[in-house]
Amino acid sequence: MPTYKIRGIDVDFPYEAYDCQLVYMEKVIESLQNKCNALLESPTGTGKTLCLLCATLAWRKSLGGFSTGKSESSLPTIVYTSRTHSQLRQVIQESREQLCIHEEVRTLRGKAQSNACRFLCRKSAKRQCAHFSQTSVKQNPHLGDEPVDIEDLLKIGQQFGPCPYYISRELSKVVDILFAPYNYLIDPSYRKSLGIDWDSSVLIFDEALLLKLEKGIADVPIESSELGFTRPGPYIYELLANLNLTHDTATKLIDIIEEAAVLLEEDKQQKSQGTVCRLESIADILKLIFKDKNNAHATFYRVHVREGQSYAPDVLKGKAPRTLSWWCFNPGIAMEEFSKRGVGSIILTSGTLSPMESFAQELRLNFPVRLENPHVISSNQIWAGVVGVGPSGHSFNSSYRNRDSVEYKRELGNAIVNFARIVPDGLLVFFPSYYVLDKSIECWKSVDNTSSTTIWERISRYKKPVIEPRQSSLFPSAIQDYMAKLKDTSSSGAVFFAVCRGKVSEGLDFADQTGRAVIITGVPFPMRTDPKVRLKREFLDQQAASSRDNNKFQILTGEGWYGQQASRAVNQAVGRVIRHRHDYGAIIFCDERFSNANQQSQISLWIRPHLKCHSRFGDVIFTLSRFFRDGVFSSSTMLKSTEKVTQMSQQVEKVQMRRLPKYRQCFLFFKIKASVIQAN
Repeated sequence: MPTYKIRGIDVDFPYEAYDCQLVYMEKVIESLQNKCNALLESPTGTGKTLCLLCATLAWRKSLGGFSTGKSESSLPTIVYTSRTHSQLRQVIQESREQLCIHEEVRTLRGKAQSNACRFLCRKSAKRQCAHFSQTSVKQNPHLGDEPVDIEDLLKIGQQFGPCPYYISRELSKVVDILFAPYNYLIDPSYRKSLGIDWDSSVLIFDEALLLKLEKGIADVPIESSELGFTRPGPYIYELLANLNLTHDTATKLIDIIEEAAVLLEEDKQQKSQGTVCRLESIADILKLIFKDKNNAHATFYRVHVREGQSYAPDVLKGKAPRTLSWWCFNPGIAMEEFSKRGVGSIILTSGTLSPMESFAQELRLNFPVRLENPHVISSNQIWAGVVGVGPSGHSFNSSYRNRDSVEYKRELGNAIVNFARIVPDGLLVFFPSYYVLDKSIECWKSVDNTSSTTIWERISRYKKPVIEPRQSSLFPSAIQDYMAKLKDTSSSGAVFFAVCRGKVSEGLDFADQTGRAVIITGVPFPMRTDPKVRLKREFLDQQAASSRDNNKFQILTGEGWYGQQASRAVNQAVGRVIRHRHDYGAIIFCDERFSNANQQSQISLWIRPHLKCHSRFGDVIFTLSRFFRDGVFSSSTMLKSTEKVTQMSQQVEKVQMRRLPKYRQCFLFFKIKASVIQAN
């Protein structure tokens, strides 16, 4: 195993490191040594996770030996967290469901299992879990001095009796590295200890609390269904005060709700399950609203009430259902919690941080260490181009003015026919929204007087089509359908029609034959009329004006945020292809606006050196055909349909991860995909 000396620290690395990996590890160690924050962007396939862990563990090792799990350590703990459960599972798998060994409780899932576990672990429980009483580290010498994983904990629990879940929580107090989803750190309800002692009490839950709140929401004056009713964040306290909900009473109500949820779990009838979930949701909301005595965090929120779609019962009553929202528009609030716990440095790292400046501005943090890494691929492994016109010479521009034009949709469809003919294997096509996707396909399926076949039929002649479903529950079957069609030898592959910010665009791996090219059909700006988008822009503009008046640091404006949301969605989508050192593919921007210098500056840095603007569609077809025909590629893996289906289904499958216990002095790795936080 090669060892590299980086900033005075020996870093063991399992392979010969690329230059960009050495630079990445140097930036990680620089941040840790100087106890400062860092923004590190490195494309997918450059080994971010490996570099992050190797560099940080090497730095940690330089401070002293690792813990054996038997005694408290004064040295930092590394907490690796991921943006989603599926990404974290690529590093380690762990959950209460996997760790429970109680014969009855382990058959349950989700909240039902959690509440049943808590009930059986109470001191006052008539049937206390026998495994829970054996969870102290001192009681379990069989843990040994070597690192333990989930399988080890399960074997120890089954052989000697201690609960693997609670043993893992005890070990987390002295471990050197711990894995968890990052929302477990940000959400206050996950940060608190789960060891709750309940005193014997008589519990009464009056649902007329809720009926009065519903009436209060119904009485709010909504003059415009589009704009709804909006007030500053602190208005929530005025609304709740009418229900006698204040800091003093909310704490008591939260205790009652949580105890009621535990007691309701004793009722094995199916009808109680929904009640438990609703109760716990109310408790979580109240904890968030009343988390600080001075209510200072409320200034970063907005209260919004809007009318929903009317259904028959509501129409008969003469009113539409309403939704009360309390939206936070300052992501920096979550980071404030870490500073309160003595955190010294935060490292945010991802394959798609660009445009990078917006992260620092929105989080209100200073990031002295920054990196935008190139890819580890060679120039002959990527074709990247802006296609400003279609086969007939008509401009590509999916702006609001043009996107409903039949001429535009047909020109785009005919271009995709050409790309489907040239690109081998898998082709991904991303639209700015489901609306544009649906209208385009509707147009392509219609009969054109100038041709005997529809555009959709011509696309299907070259590649079997799959459309991203709106419903999350249908997504795994769509992935399986795509993989099956890729394997079908009657065509030259498959095409996946999807949307930016959809499930296909975020977190899934379309390596090798599963994704040889990605087409971006427009700039995916968020919907301007969406209340959350409108209020976010207003909030940022107010903050920016205030900072200018007070000579504070620069804050992102509403318009700046709006544009960067679109650019970040594009970077997420194009990052689905070219996933490793031996991979290759094409990135095709089918919108003339991408030829604009400002728009190109928002694209990930690793793509920019390869990006060319084409004024003639014929040049695109010629160079793209030559790229796939003449390029010399050596992919180490061939498509294995069954394995790919399983792998990609796992990426979208939701799992229950164990809750992160309290931490002392520690590092936190987020992944947006990933990050690090260092304590002082």
